[in-house]
Amino acid sequence: MMKCMVVYSSKTGNTKIIAEAIHKALPQDTELYPVENAPSSDHYDFIAVGGWVDKGMPDEAIQNYMQKIHKKSIGIFLTLGAYPDSQHAAESLQKACELLNDNTILGSFICQGKVDPKLIEMMAKMTKDKPEHPHAMNDERKARLAEAAKHPNDQDCRNAAETFKKMIEELKGQSNA
Repeated sequence: MMKCMVVYSSKTGNTKIIAEAIHKALPQDTELYPVENAPSSDHYDFIAVGGWVDKGMPDEAIQNYMQKIHKKSIGIFLTLGAYPDSQHAAESLQKACELLNDNTILGSFICQGKVDPKLIEMMAKMTKDKPEHPHAMNDERKARLAEAAKHPNDQDCRNAAETFKKMIEELKGQSNA
């Protein structure tokens, strides 16, 4: 019997929403943990591990957990304010994969999520103080933040669930071969 768990870090609730969708799609006895309460990964066959992107990396709490996982089958999920098909998203996902370098990564999922209002407030203040700053508010950033505020949505949850369901099916297929 394959033992699975979902471990996530969530600041504004975005990643928790995706984690719960993934959890529902995995085998019935799959365990779900916020990273603060997550047990060691030692006794699990598959770990879905996810967090929110902070400065191009998974957030610190989930990074610390990821670095303790060794020789496991993994699925990664991330949420971020940027567009999920952006270079920033791809680089963030790559950095997450690098933290799990001695594991077997079966797949990944990344989606947009609402940005922390405190961060938006900081960007607005930055715009007043230094309008030339690369993170200052501009029309493109405002449009991206408006789109991010609509996520994660039901379609994002369905996509995440389907992605992880396929990973488990693939893993089961490998163990039956």
